[in-house]
Amino acid sequence: MAGGIGSRFWPMSRTAHPKQFLDVLGTGQTLLQQTYNRFLRLCPKENIYIVTNDLYVDLVKEQLTGIDLNNILSEPARKNTAPCVAYACYKIAQLNPDAVTVVAPSDHLISKEDTFVKAIKSCFKKASKEDCLLTLGIRPSRPDTGYGYIQYIDSDIEEKDKRIKKVKTFTEKPDLEMAKFFLKSGDFLWNSGIFIWSVKSVISAFEKYCPELDVIFKEGNEVYNTPKELEFISRVYSNCKNISIDYAIMEKADNVYVRASVIGWTDLGTWGSLYEHIKQDKDNNAVVGKNVMLYDTKNCIVNVHKDKLVIMQGLDDYIVVESDGILLICKKQDEQQIRTFVNDVKVAKGEKFI
Repeated sequence: MAGGIGSRFWPMSRTAHPKQFLDVLGTGQTLLQQTYNRFLRLCPKENIYIVTNDLYVDLVKEQLTGIDLNNILSEPARKNTAPCVAYACYKIAQLNPDAVTVVAPSDHLISKEDTFVKAIKSCFKKASKEDCLLTLGIRPSRPDTGYGYIQYIDSDIEEKDKRIKKVKTFTEKPDLEMAKFFLKSGDFLWNSGIFIWSVKSVISAFEKYCPELDVIFKEGNEVYNTPKELEFISRVYSNCKNISIDYAIMEKADNVYVRASVIGWTDLGTWGSLYEHIKQDKDNNAVVGKNVMLYDTKNCIVNVHKDKLVIMQGLDDYIVVESDGILLICKKQDEQQIRTFVNDVKVAKGEKFI
């Protein structure tokens, strides 16, 4: 899934060039490229589909050199993750009705790739034999209020992989006190947004729990993987409800399982989450930029263009980001407000800064 804007990563992530197309860690690869290469370890390139917005098709082609254009699924509108998942899975089902698929965001960081591959393969085995919906759950390391949580219980069947548990509840982003309770209780995991299932199982779930989308995408069964597909998608997407796959299916279904995983995961949804993955100096400052001079400054994340000279004095626990003439200075603890800042800028200053 590569169609989002990543507004919490503003001002680096902008509508014209969202974070999945950026090299935010300075590795020489964008997040999309890293994700694509990670999945090449699980399947051949012809089995990897990129679902993105019409605006970003050229960016995908530019960054994934040699990708078959038939493997880029273009959405004419942003309708959240349920229509995105439905489009890909109903299309794949026409190619291979026995396919097992993994759905993953394109902008996550996974540092323990060997462990990740092992976890996905284990889920593939279960999904290929059973009517089930699986997700990866991440052991929480802190009471983070920016993630959704999954509560689990012991599986209702004998599992070969003891890390696979039955999902009891999904909880949206909690307040700090609730997040602390989740961490202490020990039976909650972060919701990674990575899903594994057979196309048969997920289509059955759409039929049962989200019939509105099922009707829309079943109508395309005769045109998927033909020249008529693009016209069909352009016509029907406006009729899709704007809903996440969590709300549409996962929170309603009774055959949902989670595999507890320690894969070095972060969704890189915020500047704070990026802070942990950048080398820090003796004062715990994480700096991207060649000309940054710090005085009496600690616990900050600074990201500026290599040609910019930046001098900072007296800051503690701040985010300082400059991109294309926009400067953001924000307390790390208040980074969830960045979306509010973006909305305010849009109203007060117009679309050009968004």
